[in-house]
Amino acid sequence: MSQETYYQVKIGDKDCSYPKGTTLMEIAKDVQKDYDAPIVLAIVDHKLSELFRTLEGDCRIEFETLKGHSGHKAYKRSACLLMIKAFYDVLGKDSIHFIKIEFSIGAGYFCRYEGALVLTEHILAKVKARMEEIVKEDLPIQKGSYPLEQIMRQCRESGMKDKERLFRYRRGSKVNMYTLGDYQDYYYGYMLPSAGYITVFDLFKYEDGMILQLPERKAPDVLPPFKDMPHLFRTMWSANVWGEMMRIDTVGALNDSIGEGRMNEIILVQEALQESRIAEIAKSIKEKGNRKFVMIAGPSSSGKTTFSHRLSIQLIAHGMRPHPIGVDDYFKNREDTPLDEEGNYDFESLGAIDVEGFNRDMTALLQGETVQLPRFNFKTGQREYRGDFLKLGPEDILVIEGIHGLNDKLSYSLPPESKFRIYISALTTLNVDEHNRVPTTDARLIRRMVRDYRTRGASASRTMNMWDSVRRGEEQNIFPFQESADAMFNSALVYELAVLKPLVEPLLFGIPKEDPCYQEAKRLLKFLEYFLSIDTEHIPKNSIVREFVGGSCFDV
Repeated sequence: MSQETYYQVKIGDKDCSYPKGTTLMEIAKDVQKDYDAPIVLAIVDHKLSELFRTLEGDCRIEFETLKGHSGHKAYKRSACLLMIKAFYDVLGKDSIHFIKIEFSIGAGYFCRYEGALVLTEHILAKVKARMEEIVKEDLPIQKGSYPLEQIMRQCRESGMKDKERLFRYRRGSKVNMYTLGDYQDYYYGYMLPSAGYITVFDLFKYEDGMILQLPERKAPDVLPPFKDMPHLFRTMWSANVWGEMMRIDTVGALNDSIGEGRMNEIILVQEALQESRIAEIAKSIKEKGNRKFVMIAGPSSSGKTTFSHRLSIQLIAHGMRPHPIGVDDYFKNREDTPLDEEGNYDFESLGAIDVEGFNRDMTALLQGETVQLPRFNFKTGQREYRGDFLKLGPEDILVIEGIHGLNDKLSYSLPPESKFRIYISALTTLNVDEHNRVPTTDARLIRRMVRDYRTRGASASRTMNMWDSVRRGEEQNIFPFQESADAMFNSALVYELAVLKPLVEPLLFGIPKEDPCYQEAKRLLKFLEYFLSIDTEHIPKNSIVREFVGGSCFDV
């Protein structure tokens, strides 16, 4: 009689022993009581794994819950799979032309259905009810590996042209597919063990599509109320229209354009579309007549500096004389800067700005007085005065850039009618395929990693370690004010990830397994595998992407 083999497993500071063949799911159930949210993934010897996998030897295991970055992403992917499966169950394959996950709106996704039937609240109620049934049944989400040619043939026969096009550029000979009941689909990234984990969601009609509302990472058991953001929606939808006009709405379509030698044309058209939007904004400012302060705000790596320069050029073309002012020049001296919860300088908070001094100077300029503007020395941490005097004439206008630009608490003393507010962000609407989103935050993070390394010599790990803090600052100081903007500008470029890929990949490969950022680096590397690369040769010198890759004609 053979003796059963046991493996030694370390979980946190606990040493455990499990027999060969034990699944990660079984181990997760043993330790779930020690976690404050459901365990959904495991990190086995620095490698992220799904819970259906079995032990292969002695190892160290860390578990990921729904509050983790990877766990939350798995929840969102799995919820999309659940929704699409329910649509097919309710309407039938022949009634569906496509279901597309378009883009994020708040905590949820805006999605579109096109088919034989008109989308109604009644249909969505039936789909939602079917989703709830599948959750109650706790159907497993199963993963299988299949030959690439077989999957491409299945995609072609089932009308999933976006996936077929995507796989055309895949180097591997196998494809991992996920099955929920009788429905099979492809998702990049890991999934939850079963539908029973997807307990928090809503589905309702919105505009010409629907919203799949989902929980936020910080509270995975709570469904946040839907916050309508019509200004943001229109901006995102315009980007969709641009993509369709250029016939590039998925990564596969972008790769086709690269392979066909169309990228010079694509780059010029995309840049022309952005320039036309900047010209529209400048025209709106001119037509207002009495605006003296253009307040620009947006999250990190949105291209605010390049946008400010390009807007200034358009303002000059409309007969105005713009003067750039950085809110950062009104930082308090380092010793007066507030601290965050961890005892670090909190440069993201409004308390880091000399708000009184800013309002005093801006009010004096509005009243026609001459003001000496400060310059902040980031090396010494002190504000300095270098003889930069300014007096506003009839055509003069201030272009003010800073994360608090849309917050009236920053410019409380200025009359509302003197301000024109602009929100800028890289709102990516390019999708991997019809069911897989490219997160906007991923594109911005990649931008920032490339720029931080080029301008500061900062490693990708250093940038990624700061990212959570940066995101918290954005959620507190920028996103709540975006809908109050007079204009929104989308700085995302449909081709940019193909340009950034060869620059960021070496930085991500340089992150060792022991680094806490290793899993995120691996995820991004896997994501970038879908893209063909292009060089910077044909990118105009005034392009927003030049702010990150270098070679800009502006001082950025």
